[in-house]
Amino acid sequence: MIPYGRQDITQADIDAVVGVLQSDFLTQGPMVPRFEQSVARHVGAEHALAVNSATSALHIACLALGLGPGDLLWTSPITFVASANCGLYCGAQIDFVDIDPRTYNLCPQALERKLEQAEREGRLPKVVVPVHLCGQPCDMQAVHALAQRFGFKVIEDASHAIGGKYQGDFIGNCRYSDITVFSFHPVKIITTAEGGMALTNNVELANKMALLRSHGITRDPTLMTHESDGPWYYQQVDLGFNYRMTELQAALGVSQMERLDEYVARRHQLARRYDELLAELPITRPWQHPDSYSGLHLYVIRLQLSRVQKTHRQVFEMLREQGVGVNLHYIPVHTQPFYQRMGFKAGDFPYAETYYSEAISLPMFQRMTYEQQDQVVAALYKVLSA
Repeated sequence: MIPYGRQDITQADIDAVVGVLQSDFLTQGPMVPRFEQSVARHVGAEHALAVNSATSALHIACLALGLGPGDLLWTSPITFVASANCGLYCGAQIDFVDIDPRTYNLCPQALERKLEQAEREGRLPKVVVPVHLCGQPCDMQAVHALAQRFGFKVIEDASHAIGGKYQGDFIGNCRYSDITVFSFHPVKIITTAEGGMALTNNVELANKMALLRSHGITRDPTLMTHESDGPWYYQQVDLGFNYRMTELQAALGVSQMERLDEYVARRHQLARRYDELLAELPITRPWQHPDSYSGLHLYVIRLQLSRVQKTHRQVFEMLREQGVGVNLHYIPVHTQPFYQRMGFKAGDFPYAETYYSEAISLPMFQRMTYEQQDQVVAALYKVLSA
């Protein structure tokens, strides 16, 4: 089975992790700061906080921005549930903004219309989370302009997007957001096994997130309520969590960062080849906005079902039977039973629901060979012409 995504682990990665295993620190040593500095320098952000998952990064980002009971968080319905759940963790309420039918990202025009209505009703969001689906950035300049106008904070969920660019600059520089979040799950562009990172240009937000990822505990005398009792002393000054990244994960991340640009360039080669090989099929290939250079975490096609003599599910299952490990990203969050118990229902976000009824994620990973890609294409031709 050709997987839809897969990590690439080299001998250099293995050596980096073994080096940590043979060192004095398995956690809370020098490697995590080194990884943070590597990512921050690469993307052009001032501060980076490594954590044990992107979900944890989203959670502490929301808390650092003061999200809490009585507040609203808005995000895209086409995302993994963590983009919405992070608001619930803080006691906030959740709503969604429908997607742009070309980019599959949160639609700025739909966002503006919803904000205008929310302003009239006195229910503006405190935080909006645009999601860079598949690695293609949202229209962040438009989102930022709306944030300035309506007074909300912005968290970029860039879990798919490290190594990509928006308007020529690397995603993660926080030019148009308060905080950006990356994921390093094994199927993402680079991996730390599990892991995530929050980036910001605001030192107060960075300090707050640093506290929250480690139990709210500090050894910094300037943050304590009284003079230290001695060199052993620490204080808990906030309610935090055990969201720390290990030295092993960070060592893997430092090594993987050496190949980030190479990985993204390879994904672009594969995407261009898919575009050429699939041109004659009854599908819609991914559209890339001219302002963007996608990280290309995913290559999503949409079936033109009126031209296909099979259902969405039949095509999906037949591709799996052909040894192609397709997937679907994502089930609209508002259709999940947990969210429907909050009052969301089918029909609330029609573009997202139409996308879901047609989308299939094809295999895309940096060590994918052209032979494997040819197998995927041959399977698609066989299934869609049968």
